[in-house]
Amino acid sequence: MSPDSVRLLNGSSLCSGRLEVKSNQSWSSVCEADFDQQDAEVVCRELGCGPPSVLQGALYGEVEAPVWSKEFQCGGHESALLDCRSSGSARNSCSPGKGVGLTCSEPNDVRLVGGASRCADRGR
Repeated sequence: MSPDSVRLLNGSSLCSGRLEVKSNQSWSSVCEADFDQQDAEVVCRELGCGPPSVLQGALYGEVEAPVWSKEFQCGGHESALLDCRSSGSARNSCSPGKGVGLTCSEPNDVRLVGGASRCADRGR
């Protein structure tokens, strides 16, 4: 899978926004109902971001057509969203406005500051 099969739009960075998935050269919105925390973990990893911090529908704008018609069923360990299993049946239960809004933590949110001394002082 090419790494450009998912993107987050309208957010403040690459790591936040409204989720779209690329398939057959076109981008589709993803319904909030078809997406969960495990799916979010995969998207954040695929984008090279830290783990998901906020998963909330319509945070970054409403669903726009076309809408992805299947439910993602990720285990959370896949390296790309399109590697995940998805429900076989297409569903059209997406209520307007309920697009996946996702904020991953920035890749540099997790870091050790101040060198060894800060860790060495812990637990004494």
